[in-house]
Amino acid sequence: MNPDDVWLSTDELAARLKVPKKTLAVWASAGRGPRFARIGRYRRYRLSDLLLWEQDQIDKSAPSSSDS
Repeated sequence: MNPDDVWLSTDELAARLKVPKKTLAVWASAGRGPRFARIGRYRRYRLSDLLLWEQDQIDKSAPSSSDS
């Protein structure tokens, strides 16, 4: 299945990231978390966007070559 075709609910994302739903709401308000779309009154997260965001978080936490 294409990751662009898969959408996660807030509950599913919170379970995947092991964070409270409240944390996702705070991140969304601050523009810090994964991209989301509002569908009606619900936030939905496209899997392809989530995968990019996760990789970006890993890249940010990796030490740079100048840190060695």
